[in-house]
Amino acid sequence: MKNILILSTLFILAACNFSGNQEKLQAAWSFNTFVKVDSSNPILLPDTTFTFNCPVSNSVVHWQSKNVLNPTAFVKDGKVYLLYRAQDSAMTSRLGLAISEDGIHFTKQAAPIFYPAKDSVLKYEWKGGVEDPRIVAMPDSGYLLTYTSYDGKTARLCFATTADLIHWEKRGPVLQSPKYINSWSKSGAIVVEQVGEKMVAKKVNGKYWMYFGDTDLFMATSTDLLHWDALENSESQKLISVLQPRAGYYDSRLVEPGPYALYTSKGIVLIYNSSNAANNNDITQPKFTYAAGQALFDANAPYKLIDRSVNYFIHPDKPYELKGEVNNVCFVEGLVFFKNQWILYYGTADSKIAVAVAKSNANFVIAPN
Repeated sequence: MKNILILSTLFILAACNFSGNQEKLQAAWSFNTFVKVDSSNPILLPDTTFTFNCPVSNSVVHWQSKNVLNPTAFVKDGKVYLLYRAQDSAMTSRLGLAISEDGIHFTKQAAPIFYPAKDSVLKYEWKGGVEDPRIVAMPDSGYLLTYTSYDGKTARLCFATTADLIHWEKRGPVLQSPKYINSWSKSGAIVVEQVGEKMVAKKVNGKYWMYFGDTDLFMATSTDLLHWDALENSESQKLISVLQPRAGYYDSRLVEPGPYALYTSKGIVLIYNSSNAANNNDITQPKFTYAAGQALFDANAPYKLIDRSVNYFIHPDKPYELKGEVNNVCFVEGLVFFKNQWILYYGTADSKIAVAVAKSNANFVIAPN
């Protein structure tokens, strides 16, 4: 009996030590705690006074009268630029721009900067519009924007490029092969490296990499950022799933990329959105709650998952996150390093936009050489 007690004690101590090591391991690669800026949130609201002459309908629309949500962000000339999704009363989405000198208080531009028009991709974008942007800097110059086009039936992951944020070249769907052109796809997060305050698309093993999807996470690769190929299993010829929902956790229903994926000294860190399933879920959260977690992928093999967070790091607990167009939603999509801190922008209940801040002493700021 004495030996059994000793063995049991040793087992418990070992388990506790393992748990502690796991927490330390996660702390070594993940972002520090983000704190919601309650004094300012929500930082952007819908506004019925903003009008726009829609080139498709040839009518004046109140382009952000219904909802504003799911922004991306970047730093330029010492200011934070926020590209956000805005919906009119018909639920057509366009992308607006707001600019801030402190990362918290923003001034909206009068008209959307990216929207459906009578162009070569209108068939993909009308009447649902253009949704959920994610923007990164291109290595030479300019920016690459991934977004979701929605024709009212099928969502397609698309992309565009720009040199000045005024003139855009829409490049069409990311997955242009006949096999995938009419498949549902969303949410493209490109692997980047931090260069000062800029997040620049980075090659790994001679390729650029993008995470995408809103069930599992899949991947696409490119040698030039303009032509993308889906990452497939060579035997089954099917998409390779690199991150999946987990029964019993906050991410039991689906996983979906957040902002860009950041190449760091510990690996590739991806903040991801998730939804709680109707059953076999996280019983502490309502079903279908959107919260965000973090995952770590191998720096030399972006498809190889190394670790992921046990718990969400942000979830709905404020009135404007709990009630709205879609209840119980924190949807993370914008992230900048600005004035020595990480600033995270997210959609709340698919209706408004809020911000959270983490100190700069995250353990992974310096990327590998």
